[in-house]
Amino acid sequence: MLDVEVGAVAHGGHCVARHEGRVVFVRHALPGERVHAVVTEDNGGSFCRADAVTVLREAPGRVEPACPWAGPGGCGGCDFQHADHDTQRDLKAAVVAEQLSHLAGIDREITCEALPGGPLGWRTRMRMAVTDDGRPGLRAHRSHEVLPVGDCPIAVPGALAPVLAQDWTPTAEIEVVHDGAGETHAAELLEGERHPGIGSGTAHEHAAGRDWELPAPAFWQVHPGAADAVVAATLDGVGDLRPGETVWDLYGGAGLIAAALAERVGPDGLVVNVESDPDATGAAGRNLADLPACRIVRGRVEKVLDSLVRVGASEATGDRGSRPPDVIVADPPRKGLGRTLAGRIGGLGARRIVHVACDPAALARDVAALAETGYRLDDLRVFDAFPMTHHVECVATLVREPDPQEAR
Repeated sequence: MLDVEVGAVAHGGHCVARHEGRVVFVRHALPGERVHAVVTEDNGGSFCRADAVTVLREAPGRVEPACPWAGPGGCGGCDFQHADHDTQRDLKAAVVAEQLSHLAGIDREITCEALPGGPLGWRTRMRMAVTDDGRPGLRAHRSHEVLPVGDCPIAVPGALAPVLAQDWTPTAEIEVVHDGAGETHAAELLEGERHPGIGSGTAHEHAAGRDWELPAPAFWQVHPGAADAVVAATLDGVGDLRPGETVWDLYGGAGLIAAALAERVGPDGLVVNVESDPDATGAAGRNLADLPACRIVRGRVEKVLDSLVRVGASEATGDRGSRPPDVIVADPPRKGLGRTLAGRIGGLGARRIVHVACDPAALARDVAALAETGYRLDDLRVFDAFPMTHHVECVATLVREPDPQEAR
């Protein structure tokens, strides 16, 4: 048991304290509080992890958690249930700002924008685990222990009811999707294989003014308001995209952003949607069939990048694919683009790059890498697309600085 003064929030859902010269990452605390914290993990070295179990001096913004499983030793799904919604967004904004400053050398004031609906009842997709006696539940923080919860207050109301009503294979995981049509789909994941359990397996969504049909496991935004927010922010980021131009939508999934881009470039333009997941590319092919500007490329971005300038030399797109991209949109997985791929993308010379990211540290590293190829961070939108957790969704716009050599 440690008696500590809690300092700033850190990336990962905890705050930083110090005890006898060591860093203590404290969950369930707020900056400025004094707490008793129980050490939960200590592998030696310069830091350990702890849970605040008694608050000796409260900070403004502290509230009673909405879920009894959200406290010390409980479910690891939520990080900030002990903070009101405004405080949560302030904490997330502080983390994004700190990561940009530390990893990219950019000092910028950040605002974390709320999405419609409030902090509860928003989650449409989640991964559950199964106890040894077949009951579905959620894992404890940084643990394999399965907690047999009766429901989850951040899940869309009613989404988990059919899942919790039946027994599942012990030690399996359950992939749960509650789509925009109100249907719950659930499949068991066991030894690397997916076994359908509940629902039709085909999710129906509505976003960006279009109806979407896709396999339930294919990527889609978790928050019901996130898809529209990300598309709108991306369209703002691409700026003066003109009819007939070429856009690459890297990690484009089922085509959500590509559809909106295709409307901008028109039938004489080209939008290349690159995605490696076969479920997503299949859905993109079907959902974008009415947009002649769209071309679907299945493959890993780093593998197909060099060949993309030749995409379109076919009956489907004529000779439009011989041009480099005017604008690039990238929505990589949580780990980001990485330094090598960011450098390759930056070397293509697009006038704008719009980077969609769900991890502020990965985003900051990518922004720094793109800066080395001549790009400046022009705008950054941060959305609270995962209330009660430490996660955010960011849409960063980078513009290419004029090359002095080219100017001469």
